[in-house]
Amino acid sequence: MALLHRATLRPTKLELLTTWLPDRQWWQGPAGVEVVSRGAYRFDDPAGEVGIETILVTAADGPVHQVPLTYRAAPLADADEWLVGTTEHSALGRRWVYDACADPVYAAALTHAVLAGPGQAEQYFEVDGRREVRPPTVTIEVSGDGGAVPAVDAVRQVVDEVDTVIVTDAVELVVVRRPVAAEVGARGATLSGAWDGQPTPLPLAYVRRL
Repeated sequence: MALLHRATLRPTKLELLTTWLPDRQWWQGPAGVEVVSRGAYRFDDPAGEVGIETILVTAADGPVHQVPLTYRAAPLADADEWLVGTTEHSALGRRWVYDACADPVYAAALTHAVLAGPGQAEQYFEVDGRREVRPPTVTIEVSGDGGAVPAVDAVRQVVDEVDTVIVTDAVELVVVRRPVAAEVGARGATLSGAWDGQPTPLPLAYVRRL
């Protein structure tokens, strides 16, 4: 489960992405135009240290893009090229925001979500000692293979092109940057999602055992 904080961010996540996205080679949209969220989903970090959120964004009349992010309380070693920016969180202090595709915590969480079948984490707020669940804005489906989930401890290589390929010792992950209709399972166990304006689930990520 993902505990959310009723807090402010300066700059906001979307402000960071508006600046960062135009330099990505997989981005199709105008520069200098504020991006808009179409929905988001989260995974759990079992250690409770790293926030893991994937945001679906668009700008103007451009296509929907998928942007996985991790939020850290300190810089991720050897990952400067994957830094989206820093933001001040009113409850947690400074947070370092990374393109999650280079973050081993994200790689492990995505692998577990797809192969073990839990999908996304339930999001909630603590309100006067009670748990207030936040309804999801993206509906997730997974087609895991039912086998044991391998340990993912490190990211060995990231190939950031039209889609982003994440290579680890145990699995190869593919993050679909611009989701489109495709045959589910064609490239491995699949995570698919639907959101407002896209009622038919589209493949968002694939996991293939090595």
